[in-house]
Formats: sequence, structure tokens, C-alpha cells
Amino acid sequence: MTEIIDGNAVASEIRDELTDAIETLADAGARPGLATVLMGDDPASQTYVNMKQRDCEEVGIEGVHVEIDGDAPAEELFDTIDDLNADPDVHGYLVQSPVPDHIDYRDVIRRIDPGKDVDGFHPENVGRLVAGDARFRPCTPHGVQKLLEAADVELEGADVTIVGRSDIVGKPLANLLIQKADDGNATVTVCHSRTDDLAAKTRRADIVVAACGVPELIDGSMIGDDAVVIDVGVNRVDADNEKGYELVGDVEFESAKEKASAITPVPGGVGPMTRAMLLYNTVKAASIQEGIDVDLP
Repeated sequence: MTEIIDGNAVASEIRDELTDAIETLADAGARPGLATVLMGDDPASQTYVNMKQRDCEEVGIEGVHVEIDGDAPAEELFDTIDDLNADPDVHGYLVQSPVPDHIDYRDVIRRIDPGKDVDGFHPENVGRLVAGDARFRPCTPHGVQKLLEAADVELEGADVTIVGRSDIVGKPLANLLIQKADDGNATVTVCHSRTDDLAAKTRRADIVVAACGVPELIDGSMIGDDAVVIDVGVNRVDADNEKGYELVGDVEFESAKEKASAITPVPGGVGPMTRAMLLYNTVKAASIQEGIDVDLP
């Protein structure tokens, strides 16, 4: 029987454990604060920041949201970033991507105080991760690690194939899984759009992580017997239903489920974990900045 790895349940457990750490900080007079910045009116981005602010409210983090007109000059966004860098009540924040075309997102990332960069995208934080001394693990890769842990997947010596080389998922996850650590020690292959014979790479893997943004690219014929499949993709495809669309992953779920020993669904797999690990990083940032030790899950 294939195990369906329930991201909602694992995320809920993490939020419950974070609540204790947040209470410890609050008792010491330091309530964690997370700010979200949205420039423009992209509907999907608006949904994402609304969910993140709701998560903050549920666990006791002080949420702040800043909206900036999409046609505003870049300096308005950078001034907002500078203000958040200087605000002692904001322990972490993120600028929701995408930003308008007249702004280079790389400049945005570099402007954020690395100590408040709870997405883990600042070059300093990327460097620390690669060096094995991560301040903040990027939320989605860290969430994948937590899902593998919850499913009792043995990483030491495992062959892992990651399909996708993005700065947000593929690259940082590969670096985390090869670290000499309890949640690392794997042998990692990173595949991408130029990889020759992708199916051969995925079939030999003990663990397949699909993070390429291509709907149902990987099907059961590309999965080895009893492999663990982590599907990071969330893709909207046309469907004959009331909404007119449905969400699917980068893995064709039904055929992959027949081969895998464990698999994450879409939705309800990696997505909830990404948001939970953002809360985790915010609490960690508050702990560091306030000099108060807390127990983190």
C-alpha cells in the first residue's frame, strides 16, 4: 500500500510546536513579527500573502502587510525595504514575487537585511547554506526535508534525483541533501531541461523530487519500484468543472502512485510545508535578534 504523505498534517504539527516557541518569546517581551510586501495586483500573489498573514494570526506572530502600486518607481519599494530593515518589531519579511518588470528581483533580494531574509534567498544566506552553516533554510527545500523525516525515509546513502534546478528549490535542496547531517548524507543528481534521458535518471533513484513546473511531466513509467516521490509542482490546467481548472503537480499522480512506496499529493503535500517553514524561519529570526533561546521543531 502506497503511503500518501500528508503535508497538511505535518505542517499542522510544526505550527503547534512553533506556538510553544512563540509563547516563550512573548513571555520575554518579544513577539515575533513577519511582514509581507506586495507590489502590484497579481491575483495569485495576493492569495499567497493573504494565506501567509492568516498563518501568522493563527500561531501568534505579529503580521504586517504592505502594498505598493505596481506602477510606482523602484525607489518606493526600496524605501519600504529600508524601513523594514530598520524596524525592530519586524524580525523577518519577504517581498512577494513576481515584482513588476521595471524592477530587478535580484536587486530586491540583495537589499533585504540577511538577518531578516526569512525566504533564505539573500546571497549571504545562500553562501552560508552551501558552506553547511545555514542561518535560514529556504522554506520549500526545508519543508521537503521535514516531509521525508515524517515519512521515515532514510536519506543516508540514498540516491536522490531532483528534477529542476531553480534557485528556490532545486539548487538549495541539492545542497541540503548532500550535507553531512542527519537529514542529509544523500547522493544527489540534479536534472533539468537539457538533461539527456531523464527517465533513466529518475528510474534509478530511491527518491524523486519533481520541481520543474511542467504539469505531469513524470509518470509511473519513470519511477522505480518502491521509490519515494516528492512533488513540488503546482500547475493550473484546464478542466471541465465549475472552476474551469484543476491543480496538478509535476508528477502524474495516479500512475506514479502505483510504483511509489510513498508520494505527496497536489494539493496538500509540499505547499502547506512551505508556509509552515516560513513561520519557522520567522521564529528563528526573532530568537536570534532578541537573544532568546527557544526550542524549534
